[in-house]
Amino acid sequence: MSYMKHIIACNRHNLATFKPFEVDGATIGHVRPALAAEMTKYPEIFVVSERSLTFTDTLTGFERRSAAMARVLADLVKSGLLPPERGEFYPVAAAISEEPFFQLDRGAISAFGIRAFGVHVNGFIRHDNGTIEMWIARRARDRMAYPNMLDNMVAGGQPIGLGLKENVIKECAEEADIPATLAAQARPTGAISYTYEAADGLKPDIMFCYDLALPEDFVPRNTDGEVAAFYRLSIGEVAKIVESSLEFKFNCNLVIIDFLIRHGFLSPEHPDYLKLIQGLHQ
Repeated sequence: MSYMKHIIACNRHNLATFKPFEVDGATIGHVRPALAAEMTKYPEIFVVSERSLTFTDTLTGFERRSAAMARVLADLVKSGLLPPERGEFYPVAAAISEEPFFQLDRGAISAFGIRAFGVHVNGFIRHDNGTIEMWIARRARDRMAYPNMLDNMVAGGQPIGLGLKENVIKECAEEADIPATLAAQARPTGAISYTYEAADGLKPDIMFCYDLALPEDFVPRNTDGEVAAFYRLSIGEVAKIVESSLEFKFNCNLVIIDFLIRHGFLSPEHPDYLKLIQGLHQ
């Protein structure tokens, strides 16, 4: 493995095998032809052409579109074409700062190729001598996605109706029992984007990254059952795991690579330095 291979893997996709999903002239997703064909069963909701999938002209507004998608999703789940609904809704918008066209259950986001947003928190300890340790999570064995893999200390999808910083504080409390006063000190450091083709569809996602400097005596404790264990590792140990293995959940590798660059552990002398920086923003 290498750092660059993680970036290449996270951006492996072929849009030619998908049909654009367009709303009000904006491409907000991509669906595989088989799913697009299923949408022809709903002529009152969708227009399925050779080029794209769109809503009918009469289906307008957030509430009506959300209700229509909920109905379609329920049918797809009932027929076994999609996994069970998660009960958590994501905004479907051209950009996170814009009003959403509709909301969609998290479980169907990839199937419709919708861009999901998320927050990832690097929890670290900086010692007086300049060395850094990171808290790393191991996902629970019963997680629906990527069970037992390593993860950032705190990470979560961005649900509708919640601000980014609010979500950081919520996820910090749920996943690592971090007090709100400490979690509020998480510093936004930028965003990472990638487009990953998975078995269940397309993930053209954006991760908002945060650094949270932790007291040396702080020990994270999971409260929602999603984390099996936490490990406190030197930055060198974390870097080695990323560079030489597939132990981390695929997109978490990118978050750590970004941290290594920003904190000078990956320097301009690295042969892939510029490729790595460019690769984190695709």
